[in-house]
Amino acid sequence: MVKKAIPTIAWFIPVIPIALAAAIFFGEVQSSSFLFINQTTQLLPDAIWTWLTFFGNGWGIFAMAFPLLILAPRLLTAGIIAGAFASIASYTLKSLFDLPRPAGILLDGSFYRIGEPLLNRALPSGHTLTAFAIASALYFSADHSKRGPMLLIFVFAILIGLSRNAIGAHWLTDVLAGAGVGMWCGLLGAMLGQHISDSRLSPKNLWPRVIAIAGALSIYVHLTQIMDHELNLPLQFASIAIILMTLVVFIKAQFIKTK
Repeated sequence: MVKKAIPTIAWFIPVIPIALAAAIFFGEVQSSSFLFINQTTQLLPDAIWTWLTFFGNGWGIFAMAFPLLILAPRLLTAGIIAGAFASIASYTLKSLFDLPRPAGILLDGSFYRIGEPLLNRALPSGHTLTAFAIASALYFSADHSKRGPMLLIFVFAILIGLSRNAIGAHWLTDVLAGAGVGMWCGLLGAMLGQHISDSRLSPKNLWPRVIAIAGALSIYVHLTQIMDHELNLPLQFASIAIILMTLVVFIKAQFIKTK
């Protein structure tokens, strides 16, 4: 296995969005920055923003990345590790700060909201944190020659963050903080994923089989829960189809004799 180097400067990049979040918060432009984005994003249909939010949901992004179990198990492994760090970081920081969300401060009707009002545990945006964690893990786990086109996944992560403002769930500061912390989680995932040998990632080994079982369990979650909004149900059904097709290929691989 050739280790994928993580440049030292990458560990300092997350400081930028976090510093910007602090500047907005202490500069008393928290509400105005949120309202500007919230109102501007209404130009696009609700479904676009709720669908983007879906990809920041841990179950949603896991399902969409599930084919990597066959195509690039190391990248998926790095993403899973990053996702675990992201979950811990999100829960810890939300509990530590426990700041009010827009619906907990602004008057009802003064901004656009999709879904039920969320009042507290604002900082950071968990969806944004997860999106940037997975994006960073995938990017820094890939070969250098493939990283250029993969920069687009960060554009996608930014749109996921904006969706949290668009649906009225988070301040811009929550999104920026989530992006910064998420990148650190992704870097940790990529770094730890480098130390797993190629032999442990082959379909007939324990770890890929554990991931496959988790994929099967996630089908139940997609069938029994609504991922953030009812508008996301088509994506949930698509997720189930993606998981099932991947599992079929994975199960077939169990019966192929290793040379």
